[in-house]
Amino acid sequence: MNLAYIPSPTFSKFQIGPVTIRMYAICILIGVCFAVWILTRRWKRVGGTFDQVLDTTLVAVPSGLVGARLYHVITTPAAYFPPTGDPADIVKVWEGGMAIFGGIGVGALAAFLWCRHKRYPFALLADCLAPGLLVAQAIGRLGNWFNQELFGWPTNLPWGLKLNDSSDAIGRTEVCYQGSACPSGTLFHPTFLYEMIWNLIGAALIVWLGRRLAARLRAGQQFAMYMIWYGLGRTWIENVRINYSTVILGLRTNVWTAILVFTAGCILFVVLHRVGQETSTLAARLTAVTADELERQAQSGNDHDGERAKNGD
Repeated sequence: MNLAYIPSPTFSKFQIGPVTIRMYAICILIGVCFAVWILTRRWKRVGGTFDQVLDTTLVAVPSGLVGARLYHVITTPAAYFPPTGDPADIVKVWEGGMAIFGGIGVGALAAFLWCRHKRYPFALLADCLAPGLLVAQAIGRLGNWFNQELFGWPTNLPWGLKLNDSSDAIGRTEVCYQGSACPSGTLFHPTFLYEMIWNLIGAALIVWLGRRLAARLRAGQQFAMYMIWYGLGRTWIENVRINYSTVILGLRTNVWTAILVFTAGCILFVVLHRVGQETSTLAARLTAVTADELERQAQSGNDHDGERAKNGD
C-alpha cells in the first residue's frame, strides 16, 4: 500500500449553463497568455511593441492549434481512419489529442511567414519567445493531469500518480503500449510533472544564458537552445510513457521527432554561431520598423481627424 502519492483531480470539465468548459483548454489558454506576456516584455526590450506581438500571436496560435491536431491525427491514424477509426473524430478535439510538436512546427511556420510580411526580424522574435514557450508548455501539461492521461510506467515511488474513477477522465479509456489494457491498481510515473519541471528549468536556463552570453550569442541561438533542451527532454520523457503510440524501428514516433528536434537545434546553434546576425543589428532593424509603423499610425490618425473636420463631425 502506497502511503504517499500525487492524487488526480476528480473532474476535467464543468458546465456554465449550456457551455462545457474543459480544464485542458483552460490550461492551454493560460499557457498561451503567459507566453504572450513573456514575449511582450522581452520584445519591448529590443525595440518592439505589444501590437506587433498581438498580430503575430493571432496568426501563430490558431495555426499552431491546427498543426497540433493534424500531427496527432497523422501519427495515430488507426484512431481516425478505417477500418478501426472514424474520420469524423478528427474534429473532436475535446476528446484529447493535441501534439506539441505539430503545434510548434506549424505555429513557427505561420509566425515566420507573418514576420516576413511585416518585416519583423523572425530570429529576434524566436529568441524572445523561447523561454515563454517552455513556460506555456509546462502549464499546458497540467491539462494531462486533469484528463488523467499520458502517464508513465507503473511505480511505487512516493510521487507516483494515483488515478481515480472520475467519470469524465479521458484516461479512463486510454489504450496503453501497443493496444493492451493499461495496468490497474498501481501508481504511475507523473510524466506531466516531469515535463513541467524540465520545461521550467529550461526556461530559466535560457534567460540566464541569454543575459550572461548576450555579447556572444547570435540572433536565433536562444531558440536553438529551446530546441535542444526540449528535444532532449522529450526523448527520455516519451520513453517513460505507456500510452499507445506508433513504433518505428523500435522507437515511438514522438521519440524520433524529439531526436530530430534536438539534432536540428544543435545544427542551428552551430550554423548561427558562424553565419548568424548579431542581436543588436536585428534590434536596430526592429526599431526602424517600429518607428515606421508608429509614424504611419500617427499619419492615419491625422488624416482621419482631418476628414472628420472636413465633414463637420
